[in-house]
Amino acid sequence: MAPDSLAGLLKQQAFVRFWLARLSGILANQMLMVAVAWHMYDLTRSAWSLGLVGLFQFVPALLMTLPAGHWVDRWHKGRIYAACMGVQAVVAVLMIAASLGDFASAPLIYAVSIVLGAVRAFQMPTQQALTPQLVPAALLPRAIAMSSMGVQTAVIGGPALGGLLYAHHVTTVYAVCMVLLLVAMVLALWVKYNHCPSHNAADLRSVLAGAEFVWHHKPLLGAITLDLVAVLLGGATALLPIFARDILDTGPEGLGLLRAAPAVGALIMSTLLTRWPLQRRVGHSMLAAVAVFGLANVVFGLSTQLWVSLVALAVTGAADSISVVTRLTLMQLETPDDMRGRVSAVNSIFIGASNQLGEFESGATAALWGPVGSVVVGGVATVFVAVAWLRWFPDLAQRDRMVSSH
Repeated sequence: MAPDSLAGLLKQQAFVRFWLARLSGILANQMLMVAVAWHMYDLTRSAWSLGLVGLFQFVPALLMTLPAGHWVDRWHKGRIYAACMGVQAVVAVLMIAASLGDFASAPLIYAVSIVLGAVRAFQMPTQQALTPQLVPAALLPRAIAMSSMGVQTAVIGGPALGGLLYAHHVTTVYAVCMVLLLVAMVLALWVKYNHCPSHNAADLRSVLAGAEFVWHHKPLLGAITLDLVAVLLGGATALLPIFARDILDTGPEGLGLLRAAPAVGALIMSTLLTRWPLQRRVGHSMLAAVAVFGLANVVFGLSTQLWVSLVALAVTGAADSISVVTRLTLMQLETPDDMRGRVSAVNSIFIGASNQLGEFESGATAALWGPVGSVVVGGVATVFVAVAWLRWFPDLAQRDRMVSSH
């Protein structure tokens, strides 16, 4: 059996435990996001308020992620991830109490969003930096693809299940989130690996070392900034409650399907990439995938039929999966072990900006142009970004293989 086979990957017990912890945690997180978004729209009927949820998540993540990356390089990553799951379980308990006690409000959801953003500052670099320490280097591309497959499975099941549970009762979805987050916490505490902490002093130079590393590695800088700009402009997640209720005439169940649809496409693509990893022309493949992502968002924005919207969102997920797997593989293969936390933290800032700040951008532009105009203009802009990166980052565009030949 080849050393880099899928069967060999499944024999890595620490990786499998962490994979299950991420699966449970992300499943809960996706359910929580559906519940919070629908809860907010029920309370306010405001696109601006939905956008502010993203902004309140982004700001603490922006402020804390670089220091968090330094701490991730020093502390046991499994325990950090477990702590992140525990804090989110407390958030779920708070939302249960608020729903039962009838004191749920927009300010409370904003406060919860701040906590979730702060937690994400630690969670994202931790989960990215830990995976390479759980598998041999030969298995890393498959491990990243399998991790992406697991994430997308959770992102499919989480929103769909969250929508159904919300339709039953809002406290039901928060209670299930709490249980799943506690399961994830226990599994993460069970992950064992050879922890070699970084001994760099916690000064500004050390904290910023990850940003300096990314700046001097142009293919990595191009891949990270491409994801930032594409999702910032082309994402429509924050507006899905509006599309579900006001354009596609569906309820929380339909919102769950819309939230899950990108992950269906991403799961299919991640499964294919696990079996057949990209071997050649990886730079051009990534840029083409981003252009397809933008075009599919245009189709979604113009659609008035639920099934067309679901297909378009599934295509965005498949295209995004190619970009994500390529970016993460390049990042992990080119980063030294003792810097993975800090480089992953830089990546997390860009991801947070593209996701949470992108939600704010979507809410703000939807308040000005309407939800359809916001999504269509963003999709067209994403296509132009993919074309621009061909010229601005030639080292990325011309990258042939994941492992550099230099």
